[in-house]
Amino acid sequence: MGRGRAKAKQTKVARDLKYRTHETDFGALAKELHGESDDTEPQDDYDEWSDYEARSRD
Repeated sequence: MGRGRAKAKQTKVARDLKYRTHETDFGALAKELHGESDDTEPQDDYDEWSDYEARSRD
């Protein structure tokens, strides 16, 4: 008992996902899945935890 409202909401969401037309950017999805990024900022090789490790040894 008490499941009627939850089931109705799930049904509504499922129908919305099934019948709504989606404009999917498959190129962006492929980049995300393959680990490519559009970041123009270079990656920093500095390890932020290296300072913590040095302090914990002392």
